[in-house]
Amino acid sequence: MSAHHPPSPPPDSGPEDDRRAQRARLLALRAAVPDRGDAEARIAASLLPLLERLAIRCLGFYWPIQQEFDARAVVMQWLSEDTSRRAALPAVSRPGAPLDFHLWTPDTPMTKGHYGIPVPDGTDAAQPDALLIPCVGFSPDKFRLGYGGGFYDRTLAAMSASPVAIGIGFEACRIALQAQEHDLPMDWIVSEAGVF
Repeated sequence: MSAHHPPSPPPDSGPEDDRRAQRARLLALRAAVPDRGDAEARIAASLLPLLERLAIRCLGFYWPIQQEFDARAVVMQWLSEDTSRRAALPAVSRPGAPLDFHLWTPDTPMTKGHYGIPVPDGTDAAQPDALLIPCVGFSPDKFRLGYGGGFYDRTLAAMSASPVAIGIGFEACRIALQAQEHDLPMDWIVSEAGVF
């Protein structure tokens, strides 16, 4: 009777292959979050008080893709409470470069940017003092797994005044994550379980 051995990984599989597999699994989990409406409402209910508490003047956020939490309603409410507040969306100028942020309001005309993601059309550049950053996965020590392009790590590293980094994710995607050299921890993570 032969012993059953799991197949050994291909010789060239390394941390990036592991992360690719982990990313695919987490994206599937995120797409299948049970009671999504309730989970999103709980994220919104935790996020708005955090933004109030942090006294942010310019908030960089993201246009939702691939079942990410849609922060637009929270951002609109946050903007409506103080006319001196500003919000901005990221644009990819070229792969490998940090993100550029451009001012956004609910009335801003949008155009299709890199990867087909809507970006503000012709608004001024902005320097956010806080960023909402979507997490494919996140760890208890506030490291995030993104889509693998490294845009947010490069952006956070390049900004002269470090913005407050707020990762947004779902509890189904909370994982043990081995941080890599270029990974920067979030200052806060917001999920449907609250703020940490």
